[in-house]
Amino acid sequence: MSEPVLAVDELRVRIGARTIVDGVSFAVHRDQTVGIVGETGTGKSMTVLAATGLLDAPGARVSGRSTLSGGVQLVGASPRVLRSVHGARIGFVFQDPGTSLNPLLTLERQITESLETHRRMTRRETERRALELVEAVGLPDPRMRLHAYPHQLSGGQKQRAMIAIALACEPELLIADEPTTALDVTTQAQIVELVRQLQRDFGTAVVWISHDLGVIGQVAQEVTVLHDGVVVEQAPIGEVFDRPQQAYTRELLAARPMIDGPGPPAVPDAAPLLVVEDLDVRFSVSTPVGRSTVHAVKGVSFEIRRGTTLGLVGESGSGKSTIAGALTGLVQPHAGRATLDGADVLHAKGSSGRSLRRRIGLVFQDPFSSLNPRARVGTSIAEPLTVHRLVDGAGARRDRVSELLELVDLAPEFAQRYPHELSGGQRQRVSIARALAAEPDLLILDEATAALDVSVQARILELLGRLQGELGLTYLLIGHDLAVIRRLSHDVLVMRDGEVVENRSAGELFAAPEQDYTRELLAAVP
Repeated sequence: MSEPVLAVDELRVRIGARTIVDGVSFAVHRDQTVGIVGETGTGKSMTVLAATGLLDAPGARVSGRSTLSGGVQLVGASPRVLRSVHGARIGFVFQDPGTSLNPLLTLERQITESLETHRRMTRRETERRALELVEAVGLPDPRMRLHAYPHQLSGGQKQRAMIAIALACEPELLIADEPTTALDVTTQAQIVELVRQLQRDFGTAVVWISHDLGVIGQVAQEVTVLHDGVVVEQAPIGEVFDRPQQAYTRELLAARPMIDGPGPPAVPDAAPLLVVEDLDVRFSVSTPVGRSTVHAVKGVSFEIRRGTTLGLVGESGSGKSTIAGALTGLVQPHAGRATLDGADVLHAKGSSGRSLRRRIGLVFQDPFSSLNPRARVGTSIAEPLTVHRLVDGAGARRDRVSELLELVDLAPEFAQRYPHELSGGQRQRVSIARALAAEPDLLILDEATAALDVSVQARILELLGRLQGELGLTYLLIGHDLAVIRRLSHDVLVMRDGEVVENRSAGELFAAPEQDYTRELLAAVP
């Protein structure tokens, strides 16, 4: 076999007295994709950052060897050596393109920067190359997109832009760190196919980091499974799926919800709790050619039966979260009607409006940004109790906070912690507890598990199912992963470009989808 593009041997990372990565070894060759998989905190990203010389943690000590083809040693390399290979020979695509892209620079400037630095191209040459790259990654209207800023792109478009930047100098190695985690399944499938195509065109070696073995199964030929910074399994992808040797690998495989898995327990016929009729939402936005109107939601109607879950699914930009915003008062609708037990939700004002809003809870996708980083967990959970005057006195508030924490399987002691002291799954449990504090009838879950590991996601889905059974909650479950939608939903509403494509019972829709778009969504699930 030819010389590997990157060979990592006995890599170790220590921060203070703690060993984060312990003796990790792997190699990736030209035209090959190696998957590194494990839960959050297992050392996946730390391994790759240390191996490529990007680790910049205070007090971190890296040992072992990481060799780029041609004998370039990256562990302990000088800043000059690292600058010469980053961007030129190694490209990076990170999980959140929103934080990786410079908000003050156009897409063209961010692509041409590395070309000017490493290839010494002229202005005309870099402009031509930038256009070629934007066309290669499939961005619509490429000439106009070159002059766009990151905030003018969708999530999938930003990730395509990141790939264009990473591939600008045709690197030998591409590091893809959770590049599809926050994307809807169709965009995820497009990004996976895009990387495959670019790999075929350029012969690039790829290291793909993910917590989801379903995604790794689509892209990788070899898999390295990490747990607590140690390699627990290393084998070809077929062997890992067919004959996993370690219990931890089997747990990762079992944790991912399956599209043909069981749904929630059936609920006897119940009266509708929420009825939405002809909901219409429009936004006025600025464009390079002046003001324009975006028709985000176009006459959408649906109902949610009491004690059941309606799964609202569609690609990014289909209008899912806009509907949630309209129901919770965060977005002003242009027209339409929504009633909760017959009471008008959209136009409620004053004390009656506040009382009605209390009956609708909301759990966001990112629990870290939805919690106040300066407030303790107990303070965040108690806020709805104070605003809606649900309990009297500090002692009663403390007792109710403890009850809510225990309801989501957290110890009362968590009330004294700050969000940064919690794991992602613990923060989402806190967000659910805060939403339940106001004792809502309807709980809107807006991509509430999209940013979580599959094993943590499985535990949160189990929690939500238990709470629905115990408290009789009604859910509006917004998501792009149809396997998650299948796990909790009694009925499913499929949206595209602000319109309803299909609205049926979950059993009927998953067994025999009527619309081509629904079949496309199902086919895109890993």
